[in-house]
Amino acid sequence: MTDGRITTAKLGDNGPEVGVQGLGCMGMSFGYGPSDADASRATLERALELGVTLYDTADAYGAGENERFLSPFFKAHRDEVVIATKFALSIPPDDPTRRIVRNDPPYIRQAVEESLKRLDVDVIDLYYMHRRDVNVPIEESVGTMADLVREGKVKHLGLSEVTADELRAAHAVHPIAAVQSEWSLFSRDIEPKVVPAARDLGVALVPYSPLGRGFLTGSFAKAEDLTSDDFRRQQPRFTGDNAARNAALLEPIRTIASSHDATPGQIALAWVQQQAGVHNLPVIPIPGTRKPTRVEENVAATRIVLTEEELSLLDPIASQVAGNRYADMAFTSAGRE
Repeated sequence: MTDGRITTAKLGDNGPEVGVQGLGCMGMSFGYGPSDADASRATLERALELGVTLYDTADAYGAGENERFLSPFFKAHRDEVVIATKFALSIPPDDPTRRIVRNDPPYIRQAVEESLKRLDVDVIDLYYMHRRDVNVPIEESVGTMADLVREGKVKHLGLSEVTADELRAAHAVHPIAAVQSEWSLFSRDIEPKVVPAARDLGVALVPYSPLGRGFLTGSFAKAEDLTSDDFRRQQPRFTGDNAARNAALLEPIRTIASSHDATPGQIALAWVQQQAGVHNLPVIPIPGTRKPTRVEENVAATRIVLTEEELSLLDPIASQVAGNRYADMAFTSAGRE
C-alpha cells in the first residue's frame, strides 16, 4: 500500500488490474432504504481516492436508476475506474416488483444496449450474467456475451451465482474474468466447489455482501430495526428466532476486533480479503456503503492480518447460521451445486 491507497489484483488471468477491494453501489439507489445522493457521490469520490477502482452496479438496481446515478461519476473518471454491471433480471412492465431471470440472446443484446445508454459509455468493462436461467444453455448465453466482446461493447465477462460446472462450461466458450457470489463469515457455500474451479481456471472471486448485508457490522440486530422499504426485512436470517440466534454468533468477531482496535465489520472484511491467500486466487470483495467514512473503514480492513488462531475462532460461524440467504434459494446457485 502506497500513500494510503490499497494494493491491486487482477480480475482473473485475462482481466483488468483493480484495487483489492471494490465498491457495491446498489444501496445508493435501491434496496436499503432512503439514500442521500450527495453523500453517495462523496462516497464514490472518496473510494477512488483510496484506490477503489471496481464499481459494481446492475440494470435491475432501481430499474436502471443506479446505472443512471453512477453515470456522471464514471464519465468524470472514465480512465480510472472499472465499470461492472449485470443483466438477467427482467422487470415485467405490469409488475415492477417482480424479477424474471432471462439469459436468452435477444434479451442479452437488448440489455447491454440499454445499460450502455444509461451509463452513457461506449464500452462496459465487466459484464456479468446476474442470475442463471437453467432453461437456456449457458454456452448459448456466454456465446452471445462473447459476441459483445468481439463487437467492442464489452471488455470482460463475469458470472454471478453459478455452479462450478456452469463456470467450467462458460469458460470453455470464452474466458471468464470474475465470478460474483455471496461470500462472508455467514455464507461459505461456494468454498467446496466454486472456489477451486475458479482457482483452476484463473478466475477471480468477487464476493458480494461480504459484511452479511450489514449484519456482521452490528448495525442492526433484527429486521424490525430496518426501514419498511429495506429488502432485508424479507430475508430469513434477519427475522424471528433466526435473528437472535445469528446475533449471538457475532461475539468472537467482537472479541477479535477489540484486540486489533478495529470494528467488527473490519474483521469480517479482513477475513474475506484473507481468503485470497487461503485459497490462492484473487478475491476482490465489494462491500456496499453510502458514506465516505464507511469506505475509509472498509478500506482499512485490507491492512488487518488475522492470525491462524483468530481464523480458527471464526471458522465455525458459518455452519451455525440460522436461516437461508434468501427466502427462495432457487434464486441462487446453491440448489444446483
